[in-house]
Amino acid sequence: MKRIPAATALAALLAACQTVPDEELRATAGIAPLKGHKAFGEATFEQAGDKVRVIVFAQGLTPDREHGFHIHEKGDCSSDDGMSAGGHFNPFGKPHGHHASPERHAGDLPNLKAGKDGRAKLDVLVDTITLRPGPANIVGRSLIIHADPDDYKTQPTGASGARIACGVIKAG
Repeated sequence: MKRIPAATALAALLAACQTVPDEELRATAGIAPLKGHKAFGEATFEQAGDKVRVIVFAQGLTPDREHGFHIHEKGDCSSDDGMSAGGHFNPFGKPHGHHASPERHAGDLPNLKAGKDGRAKLDVLVDTITLRPGPANIVGRSLIIHADPDDYKTQPTGASGARIACGVIKAG
């Protein structure tokens, strides 16, 4: 039987402790209605290589309407109007844009498309955010659902209208 030197075994053990596999990098957000609104939902985030899979279920939305949906810079949903969440999450100083464009805020996500029942589901891979440490990390930030659709061009908000629901993104 071959013996492994203690220093080598210890180094391998420490390296394993410092590495978190992508499948374990997850975050969630419960999305609650802001004052005067009824939209709510839940979101999960899973690191998938260099992208993050974002899955959202929302309801209480205006039927047959699109709603702007963004990650905002502050994890604060304490104000009645959602303004405590700050602006769109934009760690790289990009202009607001379409979620598939390389020139966009890190927090620019696709619109939520509500059906006749006021419910929406979104399942998308996003390449501008991460659950890993660094400037694009979204843990501790907030999600905002807006009253109107994002036009993907008006600066800096996409003309998405009032904030109708908010949730803080938490690890785990």
